[in-house]
This record gives sequence, C-alpha cells and structure tokens, in this order.
Amino acid sequence: MHHVIRKVHPPEGPRSAQFEGASYGAGISFFLVDNEPGQGPDPHRHPYAETWIVRSGHGVFVADGKETDAGPGDIVVVGPNTTHSFRNLGPGRLELVCIHAADRMVTEWMRD
Repeated sequence: MHHVIRKVHPPEGPRSAQFEGASYGAGISFFLVDNEPGQGPDPHRHPYAETWIVRSGHGVFVADGKETDAGPGDIVVVGPNTTHSFRNLGPGRLELVCIHAADRMVTEWMRD
C-alpha cells in the first residue's frame, strides 16, 4: 500500500503545512515551516522527540533554556518532554521540516 498526498504545501497557499501520519499508517508527523524574521512558536514540549531540518535561513533553537543557532543543512534534535521553541533570526525566511516522532502530534504549551 502507498499514499501520495499532493500539494501539502502549494506555492499559492499558506507557506507552512502540517501532516499527521496516523491516517496513512506512518509513524511520524511533521510541519513544513516557512517563517518570516522574528516568527516562531512559543515554548512547548511533546511526549516524543522532535527533529528539525533547516532547509534555508537561520534560526535560534531553545531547548531547556539553552540557545543554539542553526542554518541550512543543520539538524537539531530535542528529546521527549524537553521544553523548546525556535525563532527566525533573519534577515530572510526560515524554512524547516519539523519531524515529530509520533503518528499524531501532541503539544503541551508552556504558560508563564
């Protein structure tokens, strides 16, 4: 069996897209992220690991309060239950693949 999901990230539509693997028998989920400078999610965590692949641009990734800069071709991994976030450092757009090691995304947002 196989599936082809077309235009999950169409050029004329939203620049970011989400895929959850449960409906397709896939053990992963992911976001295709395309952020403007300064954009990124608030701190949060998942009960599984998350892996980011930086396709273009530069970002700062924060995990358990420690900052790491990453650029094109870099891979950043955070373990389960690790509070994390990222932000586009600019000047251009930041394009990432954010891979969730689960067939459904589970996110706990950290509140002040």
